[in-house]
Amino acid sequence: MLFTTGAFLLAFLPITLAVYFLLGRRSHAAAAAWLLLASLFFYGHWMPALTLLLVASMVVNFWAGGRIVGALQAHNRARAKTWLTLGIVFNLGLLGYYKYANFFVDNLNAVLGFEWQLGRILLPIGISFYSFTQIAFLVDSYEGKVREVNPVHYGLFVTYFPHLIAGPVLHHSQMMPQFADPAIYRPRGENIAAGLAMLTIGLFKKVVLADGIAPYADAVFSPGASAAMLTPGEAWLGATAYTLQLYFDFSGYSDMAVGLSLLFNVRLPFNFNSPYQARNISDFWRRWHISLSNFMRDYLYIPLGGNRGGPVRRYLNLATTMVLGGLWHGASWSFVVWGALHGAYLMINHGFRAVLGEARRTRWEASHIYGGASWALTLGAVVVAWVFFRAETLSGAMQIIHAMFSWPGAAQQAPAHFWNQGLHLQAGAIWCLALGLAALFAPNSNRIVQWLSDRFVQPTALRSATTGAALTLVAMLLVVNVTRSTVSAFIYFNF
Repeated sequence: MLFTTGAFLLAFLPITLAVYFLLGRRSHAAAAAWLLLASLFFYGHWMPALTLLLVASMVVNFWAGGRIVGALQAHNRARAKTWLTLGIVFNLGLLGYYKYANFFVDNLNAVLGFEWQLGRILLPIGISFYSFTQIAFLVDSYEGKVREVNPVHYGLFVTYFPHLIAGPVLHHSQMMPQFADPAIYRPRGENIAAGLAMLTIGLFKKVVLADGIAPYADAVFSPGASAAMLTPGEAWLGATAYTLQLYFDFSGYSDMAVGLSLLFNVRLPFNFNSPYQARNISDFWRRWHISLSNFMRDYLYIPLGGNRGGPVRRYLNLATTMVLGGLWHGASWSFVVWGALHGAYLMINHGFRAVLGEARRTRWEASHIYGGASWALTLGAVVVAWVFFRAETLSGAMQIIHAMFSWPGAAQQAPAHFWNQGLHLQAGAIWCLALGLAALFAPNSNRIVQWLSDRFVQPTALRSATTGAALTLVAMLLVVNVTRSTVSAFIYFNF
């Protein structure tokens, strides 16, 4: 069920919200159980056959977490580590089978000349997110950080519908204490107004901005496109269009998730902080998909040794973390290359900063010229990497990269690729310029909603006006979306 459809906005959401607060007046446990059932229905509406897999995953992980805690309480750390290992193997086994089995067999067949066939395995939506979420829970259980043992609250932590399909990746400490707080089961006007504002911003990002620029990215990256015939300008326009489409699509989903959650008085962490304003690649990863970046740092980079083994080991750990992060996004060599590129970017960035030294780096970073050059280089590197992230095949990505960096005079054909698909190059350039300026200079949604929340604590005309305006805009955006020939899913549903 998509956040952008009438079924969700006109039926599922109001019914779930109304029953949640009605039950919350009598029984907090009943309200939490209702929200859990609603979340399972939300998931099952899309993939009913695989809802049992989600439930089985939750049961096994909750049980394994209990065994870990029990072993620690009995001062048997070796047994706790055994349960932790078994739990991680279970989660990675599920993820490996459903997401990577076909990829592994296809590559084995190609290398060894075999003809093994598994059949096409259907990828469960959200499996990457709920698997990582539960691995974090098991690790935190082993480290003695888990205090909550309520199975309903655990089920909500995993399945809570605003984040289940495409994140953010959550820690149990961010969610389970909130479900134990009686205050969340009564409606709060300030959260409803702020949540609707955030929902509207996210819906606008998706329906108007991301879907509006999508045709210019699809024209270059779709399987039927002839990337070999692209001019450099067309290739850069397509790559830039996808760079902006992905940002507004995924940040739009994340904004909607935060806004929807606020309606239920539950706070999700912000997942984006104007990443295209970053002046180096490390800063980019502190701003882009923040919950995944934090997960990779805490549960991959640091356990691998982080920066404790000297610069060579640090760079190796960075590269390994980013390659695994690329594979997490999908079973494709294109994702491996994307992760490897970002690993290389991070190594170059850290190496350059080390060579500069702290004093010179501080002096250079105060310069507007250095700052502008750093920003341009960082964004250019990110755009190039997104080509591998989006392309259907590695060879297709290389064709687009070749076109991007070809000398303009080498192309004999006129720039007619977009025109042949019913699009105008100039219109695409205007789209890219407008969305680029918004990504660089508009206040991000986190700050907007925080500013509104600070002013909504008391009932005011602003709070009432915001609520009414948000409801009106949601209705208008819904009409825009449902009148289109097709309703597009969020990009991160594929991961």
